[in-house]
Amino acid sequence: MTGHLSGAYDSIVLARPRLVLLLLAIVLGIAGYHAQNFRLDASADSLLLEDDADLRLYREVRERYPSPDLLIVTYQSNDDLFTAAALERLRVLRDELRAVSGIESVLSILDVPLLQNRDMGLVEAVSNYQLLSEADVDLQRARAELQESPIFKELVLSADAKTTALLLSLSPDQHFEDLLHQRNKLRDKRGEGSLDAQGLEELAEVTAAYDHAHRAASEHKHTLIANVRAVMTPYKDDAALYLGGVAMITDDMVSFVRNDLVVFGGGVGAFLVLVLTLIFREVRWIVLPLASCVYAGLFMIGFLGLMGWKVTVISSNFLALMLIITISMNIHLIVRYRQLCRDFAELSQRQLVLRTVEKMVRPCLYTALTTIMGFSSLVVSAIKPVIDFGWMMSAGLAVAFVTSFLLFPAILVLLSKSSSGRHSDVRFPVPGWLASLTHRYGGGVVSVAVLLVALSAVGINSLKVENSFINYFSDDTEISQGLRIIDQQLGGTTPLEVVLKFENFDDFEDFIDEDMTEEEIELERAYQEEIASSPEYWFTPDKIDVIKLAHDYLEAQPEIGKVLSLASVIRVGEALNRGEEFDSFALTLLYKRAPEEIKSAMIDPYVSIGNNEARIFLRVKDTREDLRRDELLKRLEADFVDELGFFEDEVTLAGLMVLYNNMLQSLFKSQITTLAVVMLGIAVMFLILFRSVVLSVIGIVPNLLGAAFVLGLMGWLDIPLDMMTITIAAITIGIAVDNGIHYIYRFREEFALNPSYVETLHICHGNIGKAVTYTTLTIVVGFSILVLSNFIPTIYFGLLTALAMLIALLSALTVLPKLILMWRPFGPEPVV
Repeated sequence: MTGHLSGAYDSIVLARPRLVLLLLAIVLGIAGYHAQNFRLDASADSLLLEDDADLRLYREVRERYPSPDLLIVTYQSNDDLFTAAALERLRVLRDELRAVSGIESVLSILDVPLLQNRDMGLVEAVSNYQLLSEADVDLQRARAELQESPIFKELVLSADAKTTALLLSLSPDQHFEDLLHQRNKLRDKRGEGSLDAQGLEELAEVTAAYDHAHRAASEHKHTLIANVRAVMTPYKDDAALYLGGVAMITDDMVSFVRNDLVVFGGGVGAFLVLVLTLIFREVRWIVLPLASCVYAGLFMIGFLGLMGWKVTVISSNFLALMLIITISMNIHLIVRYRQLCRDFAELSQRQLVLRTVEKMVRPCLYTALTTIMGFSSLVVSAIKPVIDFGWMMSAGLAVAFVTSFLLFPAILVLLSKSSSGRHSDVRFPVPGWLASLTHRYGGGVVSVAVLLVALSAVGINSLKVENSFINYFSDDTEISQGLRIIDQQLGGTTPLEVVLKFENFDDFEDFIDEDMTEEEIELERAYQEEIASSPEYWFTPDKIDVIKLAHDYLEAQPEIGKVLSLASVIRVGEALNRGEEFDSFALTLLYKRAPEEIKSAMIDPYVSIGNNEARIFLRVKDTREDLRRDELLKRLEADFVDELGFFEDEVTLAGLMVLYNNMLQSLFKSQITTLAVVMLGIAVMFLILFRSVVLSVIGIVPNLLGAAFVLGLMGWLDIPLDMMTITIAAITIGIAVDNGIHYIYRFREEFALNPSYVETLHICHGNIGKAVTYTTLTIVVGFSILVLSNFIPTIYFGLLTALAMLIALLSALTVLPKLILMWRPFGPEPVV
């Protein structure tokens, strides 16, 4: 800090500490007001890639083939399911679920049409089908039909007939859906660059209205899910019941995020009290850092509410990170203040605080900037929650720095001089041991570091991104248990859609007479187009054969579970037709004679006559250990062309499976991009701070070791990259490089007073070495608290980041000083 800035800081902050504290309190009050707008978000939008072309395609398919949001209740009866008593219990449960506000309908084995329970012809069976709930149903015949049904097997009944599913359709919220459609349409235009200023203003208004409607819908679904669970509870004595579905997963994940915020914040806070007590053993050095942490955390919550940034599962650890980073800055300030108290006992409290700030502001500023660079590098990722996390923590670092150099000094200057400053800190010999190790066996240290880098490179080469969404949750959570039953017993979990486009009929020459007028030709064209889109023309054996071909191919793939298409319905009809295939007339008659409820449930979801296409819906078995999503999708696309004879533009893959795979595959690119950005940014910071290429290399290289080691370990242990672990390397480098900055900065300062590299090494390990050890161990244990999460990626993130920080600390106190001894960047020692 220059003399001018130092004087200004002294006269503004230290001379008027009560005024500073009052202003900070006012700012905190404003932030507290906006904290009411602090929101959590676990919707599907929070896991999507920005500007994903497949996302637009997915939305188009959803518009053509709308389907309600579902909750799925899996039911495993303790007794044989196909008995009168068991079915009666299931009926009562179904009726109670139907009565829950917000449930539009419930589909169970009691409600599906039984077409083969009586010996009837096709037309009679379609119009006079039975239900399992009827008194005269043959239960064993019904069991056999449902187990073999192309439509209902593994949809509402498992292959072994021991597990059934109740599909709860949620009442649509048309206002919310309209706002969602409007917002997405405006976003697409913005992405294309065709949105003018008025359009941008409309987008802002629609987004605000959508956010309000989304909150209302989320609260409604939370209440609905709680009511459904309340209905399920009494039945768990007679059966194993689990709740599943996207709405339930989203609601539970919000609860996880809320719980993580409380647990992480409380856990880190309790740990910090313990650590500060053990290290400093004085009340003020416990209260002051905690005051800074609480202020920074509360301010950030209000800031997020003001900015409208929602906290997701990915960013649920932001509060713990804020506390950890703020406390590390405060520890550096405390250690330097206590040292100055020992060395300059004659100075007044105000002079000691000013000198502490003068000594620490520059290294802390650059460490804050490098850490911000580490987090801000995440914004180049294509993954939305990772981007938001990067911006959120970048802002949080700025808040932590400002808080540490305003609140902490303003309170400290009001207190008397610390008596503990005249005594040595708690005995902590580890930095001294590392100094001796580096001095005596530095060559071995460098050799071990090179070996670790080589082993890490091998592991990094084995990194993969394949991961199961089910594996994101602890085994004891209902999400995991319900998803596993659905995946293994009821046809898979991850939905995939295949859209088959048929060639449009546009050859009208056979219908045009040379004597026709232009008006007559246009009328004839309009007539032919009309009949081309009519059921009489559309339902042909050729089209059905194409759908069957695609359906059978998909059903034969080992990774794929339940497959539903028009072929499923046709095969039910053919079974009733003595196995005979339908001609065009029979197909048309079947379509016209089918009741509307049958059409809407079994035909309309799989055919779009107006768009001349058919849709095949399938689910992928997410728990298969050999599942390779990207490989599967590429194989399907290739086989439709090479094996089944389709043209590329006739087959489209869409759905959540495609979107999820796109997100996974972007992780590799994001990992490389974020690392490149953070390394470039930190290199620039080092050059500005030290004005030396050699010192920049010395500062950066050892800190790469921690990130490389953890990435390599992930490869060796077959831990896949996911939305959380993708951030480890950039964050580790951004935070761990702080140790290098503080150490090099202090080494240069001490070397100027005592120009002996070896002696300076021991001096620095005795002062700044302790400080970086305290802060890093605090960070390590702080990250380790993330193991209390229910979200497995968060647990991996906490443990692996803690390990990376520990390796980076050892590197900063061994490899880094050894490089300084080898390269002597501060000039030669004077000749005695």
